[in-house]
Amino acid sequence: MIRRLVSRAFWALSPWTLKTEAAPTRPTVLIGAPHTSNWDFILMLGIAWRLGIHIKWLGKDSLFKWWKGPVMRALGGVPVDRANPTGIVDDIVARVHAGEVFGLVVTPDGTRGHHSHWKSGFYRIARDTGMPVTLGYVDRTTMTTGLGPTIELTGDMRADMDRIRDFYRDKSGYKPDMRVEPRLTAEE
Repeated sequence: MIRRLVSRAFWALSPWTLKTEAAPTRPTVLIGAPHTSNWDFILMLGIAWRLGIHIKWLGKDSLFKWWKGPVMRALGGVPVDRANPTGIVDDIVARVHAGEVFGLVVTPDGTRGHHSHWKSGFYRIARDTGMPVTLGYVDRTTMTTGLGPTIELTGDMRADMDRIRDFYRDKSGYKPDMRVEPRLTAEE
């Protein structure tokens, strides 16, 4: 209830416009892209809270140190040990198979630094759990953010990524010069 009230105030005061094709109707892997700024986090929380979506999100383990840990976990955060990133995929898959219900926000761009490929964890989690993928976005050029379509992955990675690339083709991110083309190393 409080989260919804906070999100209503946020969207009323925000220069951003929230646009959503449709909120997912079942647990989903929710992509947050292009991930070019810490503001992406605030916008994604605003979207989830406004739509009443129970989310978990993956964040680097350094965000969970000291006093920040309880706050980040209360906001749905799940720490990722960058030295063992494959462990988080197994952990999330196990949680879903154990019956835990949530939307999982993943920023496959990884860090906001310069790199050439998305991380593939979102794809593996979606395939291993049977969860669909919802395409969340931030577009600075139109000052819009929201949720695009929810898609089922087919297992044909290149075809699935072509659909994802097509959706994000005109999305710039908060800092357009930091945008990374949606491409997985395994596609090549």
